[in-house]
Amino acid sequence: MEDSRTEAVIGAAFRVHNSLGYGFLESVYERALSIELVTSGLDHVKQAPVDVYYDDQVIGRFFVDILVNDCLVVELKSGIELSKAHEVQLVNYLTATNIKTGLLINFGPTKVTVRRKFLTAPDPSC
Repeated sequence: MEDSRTEAVIGAAFRVHNSLGYGFLESVYERALSIELVTSGLDHVKQAPVDVYYDDQVIGRFFVDILVNDCLVVELKSGIELSKAHEVQLVNYLTATNIKTGLLINFGPTKVTVRRKFLTAPDPSC
């Protein structure tokens, strides 16, 4: 199930990039990707709020760009290239949400770049 979900999201990202190209803000790609995910039949939430805890206390909140089926964190970028800091950000999101799988998608100048990150082995039940 996990592979088919991530593959569907990746395919949707390529369709968005093929249509829009490079140079828009992340929010534009987020909206377009959301339309593609609806078309693909994937439940998702844009800008899903996630609380960050320290010592059982909420110390902050961040927003995941797209959360698919409560099982897949999708972080979007629109830049020249992905950096290690982007990957660390995604891993932190996975840790905070306890979601096992994440996609980092960059709508770059010439292509879509995708990095998959796993907190642990992918959860087959998700």
